[in-house]
Amino acid sequence: MTDLAARLDRLESRNAIHDLASTYMRGLDRLDLSLTRSVFHDDATTDYGEGWRGDVDGFIAFAHEVLSRHAANHHMIGQVRIEFEGDDLAFGEVYFQAFHRVEEEGEPKDFFVAGRYVDRYERRSGVWKIAHRSELVDWVRTEPAADEILSRQPGFPMGTRAPQDLSCRRAELRTR
Repeated sequence: MTDLAARLDRLESRNAIHDLASTYMRGLDRLDLSLTRSVFHDDATTDYGEGWRGDVDGFIAFAHEVLSRHAANHHMIGQVRIEFEGDDLAFGEVYFQAFHRVEEEGEPKDFFVAGRYVDRYERRSGVWKIAHRSELVDWVRTEPAADEILSRQPGFPMGTRAPQDLSCRRAELRTR
């Protein structure tokens, strides 16, 4: 492989790995199990502490069951650091902040989690996916729900879960 080809491959690989983080977050927020699952190799493992350790299919079922009890979820990606070891192995640290609308004692609350995913990525048959993901929590915060301004603006477009969310309705977007 020429130096230019190697540099282009590294750029394409970095972009493919970064897309895994975005796709994962979208899958969680839209409660789209197949989208969330698509970023992992079939034999991937996960470690989310006492909440879940083990195979990826068990984790996805667990995560979607927990998130489906929330009124809303919104995951944000921060800095993404990717380090390559050879052509088909990489390690990453993905910073995130996650908002969850929950209910505590009958009252809506905003629950925030910030942390990092520490990942191992492998390229198999030319495709990068997550082979292992660990979640590290750096801080959490819960506070009373704080979106009363929306109640003063009736009809304000709100996000929702798949397939109702506007981001899932391509045919409609084509005609706007």
